Amino acid sequence: MRRILKMSKNACRKAFGDELVKLAASDENIIVICSDSKGSCSMTEFSETYPKQFVEVGIAEQNEVGIAAGMSTAGYKPFVCAPACFLSARSLEQVKVDVAYSHKNVALFGVSGGVSYGALGQTHFSTHDIAVMRCMPDLSVVLPSDARQTAAVAKYFVNNPMPVYIRVGRAAVEDIYGENDDSFIYGKANELREGTDAAIIACGEMVKTSLDAADLLAEEGIKIRVLDFATIKPIDRDAIIKAAKETGAILSIEEHSVNNGLGSIVASIVGEEYPVPLKIMGLPDINLITGESDEIKDEYHLDCEGVIANMRELLKRKNN
Repeated sequence: MRRILKMSKNACRKAFGDELVKLAASDENIIVICSDSKGSCSMTEFSETYPKQFVEVGIAEQNEVGIAAGMSTAGYKPFVCAPACFLSARSLEQVKVDVAYSHKNVALFGVSGGVSYGALGQTHFSTHDIAVMRCMPDLSVVLPSDARQTAAVAKYFVNNPMPVYIRVGRAAVEDIYGENDDSFIYGKANELREGTDAAIIACGEMVKTSLDAADLLAEEGIKIRVLDFATIKPIDRDAIIKAAKETGAILSIEEHSVNNGLGSIVASIVGEEYPVPLKIMGLPDINLITGESDEIKDEYHLDCEGVIANMRELLKRKNN
């Protein structure tokens, strides 16, 4: 898989909404349900283009999920759209019982995940959502890394309805994939960089950060494999084991708590199958600072320099 050379920036949430607008032109069963969040979720165009396929419930995430479960029973393909911090907390029981346990083809689309709402503080952070959602039997978890992959995710779950939680950030992000790339294959990781010295396993917006770090390390002759794990559940175990065997060291990175997210999944698989030096990068288990999202990431070393520093330490452990 190659990364395109000419970069552009696009918001994943807008790409998701734009793709649903395209797909709904030939599929009247697509329903978008918002919790006073059509602007935040970039669903304004959808609501104006297909008013009969749009439901506004107000600030009531629990009701939003319950309505979606009921509509799926009637043959619709509902997409629940809300800020990730509220969708993965306020409506957790409805997600657990009405969607996952009942196996309803409801797509839960959480926007502004991680620390995207940085200036609003801890109440608006979603650093727990991978942990709680991946524990729900029958619920897939997906974190796309750029706008093109996000559009591919929307198309996939329209054509393959199932219970799924999809999380994206808020700001525009640089494109990683080209227009003709196979950016999303459900349940499979994408190898974006070859390398045998160590591997980086990343998801969401941390994929671009990982690629930038790998590029800089490559200038020193350090070859780092970069894997994009858009699908967190089901996880691509084979790709993790292969990376452990072929590189001998793994660094995981995510915009999520260091507890029970992607890093914990990687650690459990590596520990069971092929133990190698491992470093889990994420947000610490504390009440985080308030500030712009980039300021928060910099504070906790979820930036290019932080990845490089942690990778150097990991390589020392590998080579000692």
